[in-house]
Amino acid sequence: MFKINDNYLKLPGSYLFSTIAKKVEAYSEANPGKAGNIIRLGIGDVTLPLSKAIIERLHSAVDEMSKKETFKGYAPELGYEFLRTAISVNDYKNRGCSIEEDEIFISDGAKSDSGNIGDIFAQDNKIAVCDPVYPVYVDTNAMAGRTGVYNPATEKWSDVIYMPCTKENNFCPEIPAETPDIIYLCFPNNPTGTTITKEQLQVWVDYALKSGAVIIYDAAYEAYISTPGVPHSIYECEGAKACAIELRSFSKNAGFTGTRLGFTVIPKELECGGVTLHSLWARRHGTKFNGAPYIIQAAGAAVYTEEGRRQTGEQIAYYMNNAKIIREGLEAAGYEIYGGTDAPYIWLKTPDNMTSWEFFDYLLENLNIVGTPGSGFGPSGEGYFRLTAFGSLENTKKAMERIKAGDANI
Repeated sequence: MFKINDNYLKLPGSYLFSTIAKKVEAYSEANPGKAGNIIRLGIGDVTLPLSKAIIERLHSAVDEMSKKETFKGYAPELGYEFLRTAISVNDYKNRGCSIEEDEIFISDGAKSDSGNIGDIFAQDNKIAVCDPVYPVYVDTNAMAGRTGVYNPATEKWSDVIYMPCTKENNFCPEIPAETPDIIYLCFPNNPTGTTITKEQLQVWVDYALKSGAVIIYDAAYEAYISTPGVPHSIYECEGAKACAIELRSFSKNAGFTGTRLGFTVIPKELECGGVTLHSLWARRHGTKFNGAPYIIQAAGAAVYTEEGRRQTGEQIAYYMNNAKIIREGLEAAGYEIYGGTDAPYIWLKTPDNMTSWEFFDYLLENLNIVGTPGSGFGPSGEGYFRLTAFGSLENTKKAMERIKAGDANI
């Protein structure tokens, strides 16, 4: 008789954002007159349409698919060279990082890669994660049988090393007492919206090199960095090519949440026992993935054109203006806030000793605003709440008016 992967049965409840969606749906059904007034500042989904340069290239690529001379079938295993070259030059070499085209693997998004990257690591690797943390890192390792047993009382897995990120350490993880094999870092950080300096990141690179660990570095929000001294890539740090894998996404810098495009960088210098991780990921990639569509990769390359960079830059500025409005609105209402300067997320302390989910219910039921409970990102997120700047300008302003007024007023 066949057997299931019973690691899935160890997972607590459903995925965080699925839980939120179900709660919002239940509220809407119970309050149909208010359903249309709900402002969603929870999930980090963009709201602006794709820029003109991207759309024009997407359309022309679709036209190419209608002609025998320019039709494209399966994509090359690593992705089309025109896109990998654009990424290598613009995202890395122009920043002093010597990442070559064949060290870049095109995919359908950083979420997929952050979950799939575990395929090339042994099951008995010990992982370390920031706390709070993007749930995908932990959940996918749990599915792979790498996290041990979940304790509902502590909301922790027995075989996971948690690195608390609190206001006491400025939401910057500290080197753990126990030595991990795989270290997950995300900066600008999701969910706290905070960043670290190049010097702070170098400490982690030096530690990984010394301890024989690998860093999986999620840089999905690097386009939102404006503060000098904050690294856009881990490869700005000396020695990082020998210890780090970097994940990137087109979702937040160019609005590809609905079209799906991302990439993973694995330098050929990164080895384990004489085996390159690049070769393992290439084998996995070629076996389990048939490539992002040509039309999407063509649109992705348009991001790096002069017009594409200008237009996506304007969109990023739009969202960061929303972040400024949220920061100023929450501060005026007396909230303790973090993030929102180099990232599109604002991390706030819940008022009146409310739990994260109590504050979620308060905002939904009284102000018709949806956010994300901090406890959903880990035990150190309890008592905190995340708001996203990816809404429309109109809804962002309206949400802050409701919060400052303290009642629904709708």
